[in-house]
Amino acid sequence: MVDKEEDFAAMFAESEKANKGKRRPAPVQAGDRVRGRVTSVGRDTVFVELDDGRGEGMLDLVELRDAEGQLTIATGDAIEATVVEAGGRGEAMVLRRSLVAKGPDALADLARAYELGLPVEGVIAAVNKGGVDVTVAGIRAFCPISQLDTRRTEDASGLVGQKLQFRITKYEEDRRGPNLVLSRRALLEEEGRARAVETRAKLAVGAVLPGVVTGLKDYGAFVDLGGIEGMLHVSEIGFSRVTRPADVLSIGQPVTVQVIRIDKKNDPNRPEQVALSLKALASDPWEEAAARFPEGTRVAGTVTRVEPFGAFVELAPGVEGLVHVSALGGGKQLRHAREAAKPGDRLEVTVTAVDRERRRLSLTPAGESEAIDAEARGAADRAAGSAKLGTLGDLFKLKK
Repeated sequence: MVDKEEDFAAMFAESEKANKGKRRPAPVQAGDRVRGRVTSVGRDTVFVELDDGRGEGMLDLVELRDAEGQLTIATGDAIEATVVEAGGRGEAMVLRRSLVAKGPDALADLARAYELGLPVEGVIAAVNKGGVDVTVAGIRAFCPISQLDTRRTEDASGLVGQKLQFRITKYEEDRRGPNLVLSRRALLEEEGRARAVETRAKLAVGAVLPGVVTGLKDYGAFVDLGGIEGMLHVSEIGFSRVTRPADVLSIGQPVTVQVIRIDKKNDPNRPEQVALSLKALASDPWEEAAARFPEGTRVAGTVTRVEPFGAFVELAPGVEGLVHVSALGGGKQLRHAREAAKPGDRLEVTVTAVDRERRRLSLTPAGESEAIDAEARGAADRAAGSAKLGTLGDLFKLKK
């Protein structure tokens, strides 16, 4: 008997040691946002095992069907929802992903959604001063323009008629009916924070990550990596010279980028500043430029920019050469290269020098190059002819 008691005491001590420092998850309460995995799909209900052993929940199947009535989840899928009823011991808690209030109970359901922070589904009906009108369960609500997205919305007219999810930030009832104020931004930021936890675990210099273009400026593009936004500078978009990111990228476009720098910041909302590159994942055109454009090559190119000292001509994506201003005027002295060329002009040139180390090509207009070659050949021929004739003394000797 003593041995059994000692064995039990040892097992208990070992268990205490194993669990020492582990924090037990807090009890689940109504309004909590929880995550878990689908364990079974019934005829009307889906059962979910919550993470960290926090219990079991159930969802109405209707919440997990798309517009065509097809199920959007399967057993084993991860899912996130809000607790509506915590349930008793041994009972599954009631979960909801969103609230689509209908019928006579709409007001009560909307009030509950406000208390618990449940998302509600609404259709944007019209744009008005300062925001948009949203119809939620047949009731008019208002969403300020600043709360439509995480970024400033310049024109919301394109959203009219769309069905979106919102969170109720204000709920009041008076004689005229309920007064509802909504926020879509609050939901998007919450989803972003959850995705940022997963993205941050993969974030490192050199990491190659998928992203979506979310904003365009003259100096670059903003890319959402999954809850964390990075900056793709205009110089890192590609080897070809890009003056406006909007010329090659569009908002909503999926991209694959490489992380080239991470700077830590003292901002709890954005603790890091991430620099990205598309160019780092592309092949360097200069690796084959020397072989493709050796000296003497005649090729057509496009003028990309002009400077006082000459015009830059792109021969292939990412490969530019310089035509010096002295060669542009056809013998006429120019004060600026723009007097003879402008961006966008097509120009046939000849490669006169290749500098691999400095990644430079020297060019001359093709006609100018030929004229120089012809003049050089003429000078050589004249020199050769003079040599054949000899001196005046030699000529007298021949006459004798």
